[in-house]
Amino acid sequence: MIYLFDYATLKLIWWLLVGVLLVGFAILDGFDLGVSALLPFVGRSDVERRVMLNAIGPTWEGNQVWFISAGAGTFAAWPLVYATAFSGLYVALILTLFALFFRPVGIEYRGKLDDPRWRSAWDWGLCIGGTVPALIFGVAFGNLLQGVPFHFDADQRVFYTGSFFGLLNPFALLSGVVSLGMLTMHGAIYLQLRTDGAVQARAKRAALVCGSVFLVAFALAGFFIARDIDGFRILTMPSPDSAFVPQAKTVERLRGAWLGNYTPYPWSVLAPVFAFGASLLALVASRTRRAGIAFVLSCLGVASVVLTAGLAMFPFILPSSSDPASSLTIYDAVSSHRTLQIMFWVVALTVPLLVAYTSWAYRVMRGTVTEQKVREGGHGMY
Repeated sequence: MIYLFDYATLKLIWWLLVGVLLVGFAILDGFDLGVSALLPFVGRSDVERRVMLNAIGPTWEGNQVWFISAGAGTFAAWPLVYATAFSGLYVALILTLFALFFRPVGIEYRGKLDDPRWRSAWDWGLCIGGTVPALIFGVAFGNLLQGVPFHFDADQRVFYTGSFFGLLNPFALLSGVVSLGMLTMHGAIYLQLRTDGAVQARAKRAALVCGSVFLVAFALAGFFIARDIDGFRILTMPSPDSAFVPQAKTVERLRGAWLGNYTPYPWSVLAPVFAFGASLLALVASRTRRAGIAFVLSCLGVASVVLTAGLAMFPFILPSSSDPASSLTIYDAVSSHRTLQIMFWVVALTVPLLVAYTSWAYRVMRGTVTEQKVREGGHGMY
């Protein structure tokens, strides 16, 4: 087989591709989760909650494709990461999956019965379906930054030595607050863009509250990463052409090591700067009724938060706290050269289609969702 890229270059390309998919998921599915989490609080009546659901209803399934694509990309590029994460973080991932079940069922079945108790139950189910995944995604990143307790034996079998409750440590919970605050802010700004009247006014207030919590938590998380969290640093690496040999490298844990990439790559400091600055400006734009500008800035802030974590951890994907040498990186947790090359062409063909479809769907579904439109829409509306 003729390879377009050498193995080392493909490893880096796939880190970038998975990062793009995660950013797309955080931006697009992120405001869906945020709107769901805010549903019982911003919507005070049945028709107001229907307005909120119809703001995300026509596009949420398309947004979910980015989440599925990110999972598929992880499986294709980093099978060791996929296997290790599911064996060690199984309970947390299953809880996330079960919470996500509330969204398709709740959105489709909430309006089937004109019963206040039925609809209220689904409203809280949708709230759980938005809140729990947003929180767990942040908790997961918080544990990645601290390292996950697993190791490989001589036969490359993975052993997880932690527990579910061990994942709920203070820094991980703070990271969960960062994620939940960020996505609810993002969802509130999206509601401000797509609705009017009382829903829009409450969404503006929710954006300020959630955004303020996010910015404070994000700043605190950065402080703890610099002062109290042991990062990881590679001392020696195996051959660039190696794979599936995580223990062939030497890794050390060092206080503040996650800030190490800012020295050789000073441009990477733009990620946390944009994360904080764009989110702060989004809140300013939201307060001054510039919802379109606020949403663009919120998208930039969300993307920058994901990039901040990714750039800080590079080249680590799944660090190990119990055996640092077992930590998985983009160099040794990766698929074969042939697999990466074939999947590169698959992604090169499908991601532009995904972007084109997403752009078309939002163009068709653009416009303000009003209470009058919901009432007149009958069964054609959620």
